[in-house]
Amino acid sequence: MAKKSKVATPDWILEGFDSEEDYEKAKGISKEKKAGKTFKIRECPKCGSDDVGVVLSGSDSEEGGGNEWECRKCKWTGTDIVRKELTEDELMKYLDEKGEECC
Repeated sequence: MAKKSKVATPDWILEGFDSEEDYEKAKGISKEKKAGKTFKIRECPKCGSDDVGVVLSGSDSEEGGGNEWECRKCKWTGTDIVRKELTEDELMKYLDEKGEECC
């Protein structure tokens, strides 16, 4: 007959925290995976606009073109674009603040 495994008491209870979230916050633990789908947006570091695109001119050159970005609003160009990952709720809030309709 096989031994039954015992269920261990979680560390957050043993250390006296009220919830697992409080324990993770105090220990600096963040959950990597976000529930649901994530949406990626890119913003201009100068003006904050999300109307940015990859610069295609010279992309066949040997200098490794194609990794330079351009803001269509303020005409900024560079490689240090701001990248954000948003959950569906965060995306809806972002679009509401921006004043755009979705779907």
